[in-house]
Amino acid sequence: MAEKTKSTEEEMSFLEHLEELRWHIIRSLGSVIFFAVMVFLFKDFVFEEIVFAHKKDSFLTYRVLCGLADFLCFTPPDFDIVPREFGEKFFTHLKVSFWLGITISIPYIFFELWKFIKPGLYKKEQKAARGMVTICSSLFISGILFGFFIIAPFAIKFLAGYSLSLDEVLVNDTTSLASYVNYLTMFTVPTGFVFELPIIVYFLSRIGLLTPEFMRKYRKHSIVVILIFAAIITPPEVITQILIGIPILVLYEISIHVSKRAVKKYQSDN
Repeated sequence: MAEKTKSTEEEMSFLEHLEELRWHIIRSLGSVIFFAVMVFLFKDFVFEEIVFAHKKDSFLTYRVLCGLADFLCFTPPDFDIVPREFGEKFFTHLKVSFWLGITISIPYIFFELWKFIKPGLYKKEQKAARGMVTICSSLFISGILFGFFIIAPFAIKFLAGYSLSLDEVLVNDTTSLASYVNYLTMFTVPTGFVFELPIIVYFLSRIGLLTPEFMRKYRKHSIVVILIFAAIITPPEVITQILIGIPILVLYEISIHVSKRAVKKYQSDN
């Protein structure tokens, strides 16, 4: 049997494992709190350049699309964001700081998770998983950026520009600050986790719970599920659903190849 990384390492008891896990969690939470405080302190920059960025004509996505072709060009609709509850501005500020604290801390959180898992792996397993922290972090951040620069502009354009009959009489083009931030979070954070699909497939395949044959067999079913998922996390607007659906389909195809390699390693180890 292959040697563990630390040949002289004594078996840790269940309580010792819990103690070790506790310190990894504490350090991860410390990172989240630290960056959340930093974000909280720079509120003017955060809200002007990040949270309310999609309300500006100069936002990168609008400029790039308008530069590519006239039929792709669009600008954000004119709408007001108004706090409607006592303390809404403060608690929304806390929420934004919390989510950005998590996002910035993701690489370190993955690093702490890897440090906890690593001692229990054999040397060849560690070698196979080399670079996992970088890959996981890159995929998550890529998903966040995709949601921020691609999904959010189209979704905000659709939702803020949606009209009803007699809008002038019945509805003002305003939204609450909390609602706006909640939707922006929904357009970005879930996408970051969705982009972790190849990593999830890798581990499921490594332990023999998933095979590339299974993924190929149920590819059509998966496409339906992906489109339903895209419809759930995006507004009922075709372009936005296509924008989120295509990358997930690409990730699914990549995951099939990832599963194929992982299954070969699993079979060779057994």
